[in-house]
Amino acid sequence: MPDDPVAVMSKAWIYQAEGNLHEAAKLLNNVSAQTDSPEILSVKIAQLRLERNFREATRLLQSPLAQFHSGAWYSPTLSVALAFTQRLAGDLADSKVTGEQMRNTLKELFRDQPDDEYLAAGLSQAYAVLGEKDSALKAAEQAIMLLPSAKDRQWGPGLEENLALIEATVGENSRAIKTLTQLLHTTYNSYIYGEHPITPALLRLDPLWDPLRGDPAFQKLCEEKQP
Repeated sequence: MPDDPVAVMSKAWIYQAEGNLHEAAKLLNNVSAQTDSPEILSVKIAQLRLERNFREATRLLQSPLAQFHSGAWYSPTLSVALAFTQRLAGDLADSKVTGEQMRNTLKELFRDQPDDEYLAAGLSQAYAVLGEKDSALKAAEQAIMLLPSAKDRQWGPGLEENLALIEATVGENSRAIKTLTQLLHTTYNSYIYGEHPITPALLRLDPLWDPLRGDPAFQKLCEEKQP
């Protein structure tokens, strides 16, 4: 990695947000399972997902998870990402096992820390992977109530973005598109995409939004002028 990994991470996020996966890939070329930064790993994993290289993303996720201490903030985050990636790869049995583990872990953590909006958001994703629609929506909405946009305009909308992901995953397509329409015109720190908000390019490229692709309203969002 170059001397300033934070700068590399930031530039890679920007390239991804612009849809320039080629330049992002060059910056992230040396990121591997041995990279001891969960933040930079998350950028690499996003890159592999955007490239639809689910097998490599799964491999990269599994290696650090075997090393990180359970209970650290990034372990549940990466584990939920693993469950989603396994699901995208078609490994439904493995995705279910990972999702169940994370649901149980995050339920316990959230029970002990009921004011932690990010635990609620992670729990909502675990429920969504498992197809537990009502619980997923409830947890995602709970995360928003814990940190509403009116209270925090920088980080609050990221939890609305998470709700859009949950809505898309569980089949509430119209609600997801309505939420995404608002977010495309909002400046905030993303819950899914690091420090940059969602963009039309990310909607266009990211398989997380594939459930919405057949809707003309979503297709219109993907064609909007880049913010």
